Amino acid sequence: MTIFDLVTANDLAAYWKVFLQERPPFLGDELFPANKKLGLDIKWIKGAKGLPIVLKPSAYDVAAVPRPRIAFERFTAQMPFFKESKYIDEELRQQLNMVIESGNQAYIDSIINNVFDDEMSLLDGAAARREQMRMSVLTSGAIAVSANGQNYTYDYGVPTAHKANVDTAWSDTGTATIVEDIRVGQDLIEDDTGERPTRAVVSRKTWGYMLNNEIIRKSIYMFSDGRSTVSDTALKSYLMEQLELEVLVYSKRYVNDAGVSTRYVPDDTFTLFPAGALGTTWFGTTPEESDLMARVASNVAITDVGVAVATIAKEDPVNVDTKVTMICLPSFEMADHVYQLDLTKA
Repeated sequence: MTIFDLVTANDLAAYWKVFLQERPPFLGDELFPANKKLGLDIKWIKGAKGLPIVLKPSAYDVAAVPRPRIAFERFTAQMPFFKESKYIDEELRQQLNMVIESGNQAYIDSIINNVFDDEMSLLDGAAARREQMRMSVLTSGAIAVSANGQNYTYDYGVPTAHKANVDTAWSDTGTATIVEDIRVGQDLIEDDTGERPTRAVVSRKTWGYMLNNEIIRKSIYMFSDGRSTVSDTALKSYLMEQLELEVLVYSKRYVNDAGVSTRYVPDDTFTLFPAGALGTTWFGTTPEESDLMARVASNVAITDVGVAVATIAKEDPVNVDTKVTMICLPSFEMADHVYQLDLTKA
């Protein structure tokens, strides 16, 4: 038994699946379910759905009047490529050699688990990148990725009218008209698309504005001074009763390309959207999947629909490199059905 036998792509992929079972899924996995395609380009149609147009009346025994196709926008984008690797350093390799010689399976398993936990950072990073792109699309209508000499920008064409600033910042808990601001957005989307948004997403800080808003507190408790504390449960029930709206408080974070801890959903934003999927997380076929899977020197496994894990044996120095690659970009077919509200005063 050698390190080449112990650290394989299939084992890493299997370990990742167990790892995922121990943590809550990302919101983007629900709103942008995964799919895979050949090639690098993705295409989707935006605006094909909307208010129904009544059928025109006609005289008998005459030809039908042709109806023009409903206006829509076709979007095409090339998916970006993401790739990083890790290797087992000399010290860790020597530890592996020693435990292999000892034959102590419990000790071997302990060291291998440490190796696998370290390797998981690559797959965790791929998942974080997907969620970062999806939440950026949802809350801003655009994606910007700039790192390692690569620059990708995508504008998903959210209508200008569906992006707004509040008249009074929600941080002004004494006078901000939060419920009315939300209702204006719901009415606008329903007028434009025929579908009323029933869900929204905010950060924990933005949720705090809502909990501390005096107008909301007085409405819930009917106290003139409004000093009663509002619970999360009470506020959620109130918003459902007043607006038929489910608000998701999404406080997950990631480390961005500059090494800074960042929220997936930014503070001071409020995004309305309808129930169901909003788009698709598209994966392409990476070079590792298409070219390396047949090579003896490489070991490749596919996880998360389209993420390739490759372990490559090296002879000088004797080592194993683990490489994770991903070609990925979300589509956003429901871009017209989303309302993005900036909670700072214009």
